[in-house]
Formats: sequence, structure tokens, C-alpha cells
Amino acid sequence: MRATLMYGAGDVRVAEVADPTIVEPTDAIIRVTHACVCGSDLHPYHDLEATPEGRPMGHEAIGVVEELGADVTTLSVGDTVIVPFAFSDGTCAFCRDGITTSCVHGGFFDALETGATQAERLRVPQADGTAVVIPAGTDESLMPSLLTLSDVYLTGHHAAVRGGVEAGRSVVVIGDGAVGLSAVLAAKQLGAETIILMGRHASRTDLGREFGATHVVAERGEEGIAKVLELTGGEGAHVVLEAVGHMPAYEQAYGVVRPGGTISRVGVPQYEEAPVGFASLFGKNATLTGGPATVRAYLEQALPLVLDGTIEPGRVFDRELPLDEIAEAYRLMDSREALKVLIRP
Repeated sequence: MRATLMYGAGDVRVAEVADPTIVEPTDAIIRVTHACVCGSDLHPYHDLEATPEGRPMGHEAIGVVEELGADVTTLSVGDTVIVPFAFSDGTCAFCRDGITTSCVHGGFFDALETGATQAERLRVPQADGTAVVIPAGTDESLMPSLLTLSDVYLTGHHAAVRGGVEAGRSVVVIGDGAVGLSAVLAAKQLGAETIILMGRHASRTDLGREFGATHVVAERGEEGIAKVLELTGGEGAHVVLEAVGHMPAYEQAYGVVRPGGTISRVGVPQYEEAPVGFASLFGKNATLTGGPATVRAYLEQALPLVLDGTIEPGRVFDRELPLDEIAEAYRLMDSREALKVLIRP
């Protein structure tokens, strides 16, 4: 089959690899019908060391079940399913607590052991606990929005939930990428009244306004912090959703959070240490939360909202390319010519 491999920074290729097979009786094999490039895929695109064997890429997918392990009971061959970026059994102590990304039998795609989703086929470990069936006959036009339930929309939702967004809260979203825009949409769904989007790309912030942002702040650093404080009457925001992962974004986050407020991070941190002392968090009695989105814990609740048109998170996709042009998809996203690229294997 064809699959996307990254051999080093900027070196993305489609290669012929062996088809996946059932390894454990809890596995499923799916034929991938929809995949995409994630903002977090750009981190190795920038700094992956030479990898002669190639690193499988991609962790978001919709596909059709082609083969099932002997112990899989909730899926059938022919089902169309959403596959979250992390697999989980759904039964361990952490899964029962909703922290599915810490499943004791789970893990993440983008690995040599599991393969990855920017490919023609995928092995899904712990298939019963991982894959969610899309109702038969679902309109094809809904597939981009359903694909966001594998990661990007529910990552934004996770940020908002962990941050405690609710009616009457003021929210700042840092980052106008697909996750940041998804966080705006999620905050709106949870009832936030003031939603300030910090971003400087007009085509993206315009979509952010349509998703529910009440204000856009293009300034960065101290100037951006001052603008947010002005918009919040000098108090700062109840909740800050940080969807970038770089230190300047974190510094903006603790600059704009109000005393007693919460910072929720879902941008994959590209740093090992972050200030938590008096001048950043301690002095404000601020809470720091967030982490890898527990997508599987939210997916079944979000599915009807897409199916009935309540939300349309698939609008973050502004390009579509075939798998053979995956390198161009990475280039477009890296150069910010595209917000998020949908891939059709």
C-alpha cells in the first residue's frame, strides 16, 4: 500500500509499504477514506533528524472496516468509522475516568508499531474501545466535519472543558490555527459570552468570528497583552486556551489570565520548562491545566452535533489533495497558504 513517511526535516514522501495485518485479536484493519495534515505534524517537519527507515505520519482518519480480530464485538466489516489520534481500550481505570490518552493498553498513532493514518490502510489497536461508527447513509458532505472529531475540533473542545468554560466566562484563545479556531467554536458552544481570539491572519480570524469570536487581537507580546486587558476592563480573562505550543504563546497566556483564572494548554509544548512562579501563575492564584485531548471521551456526544448541523467544524479545511500530493499539503500548511489540508487516499 501507499503510505506517507518522513525521512527528516522537510522530507515527506509517499512510499510503498506492507499492508497492515491483524496482530492482536482486538485489532481492526480499515481502508482510510479521509485523512489530513495536523499542525502538530509540522513539528517533526521542522526538526526531525535523519530517519533512514522513515517515520509513518498522520493520526486523524475516517475509514471503512475491512478486517476484524477475533475479539472485536462492536464493529462489523463495512462499517465507516472515525479513528481518534490515540487508541484506548475503554475499560481501564483511566478510560473510566475519561483520561483515554493514558489508557494502560493504549497508545498513539504515528509509530512504526502501529503505522499512521496518512496511508491507504491502517491497523487500529483496541478497536472496540477506539473506533466510533458513523451511521450508514451519512451524507458525504459531512465527512470533513466528522473527521475533525478524530482530533482537531475535540482538541479545541478539550481545551475549553479543562479550562472550565461556561456561561458568563470571558475566554481568550491564543492561536488562529485549526485548533485555535476549534477552541473558539467549542467555547461558543459552552456558552462563553466574550471570546477574544489572538491571531493575525485575517482569513483565519474572519472564520473565528463566524465561529463565535467577539473580538480579534492581532497584536502580540506586551502590546497584545495590553489590548486584551483593555478589552476585559483591566481584569484579564477567566479562561485562556493556548493552542500554539511555543513559549511566546504561553507567556501571553499568563499575561492575560485574570487572578483566579485558568490557562488550558493543548498546543503541543515545544519547550521543556515553563514559568510557574510568582510573576506568572503563583501570584495570580492561576490554574494551569490541559494536555493531550481525550478525544474518545467526547466523541459520541459530539457526533450528533455534526450530524444534525449544530456545528460545522469541517470549515477549517480549506484545501483538499490526494495522498500522492502529501508533500505539497505539508508545504502549504508550513507556509500558511493553507489552514488545514484534507487528504483523500
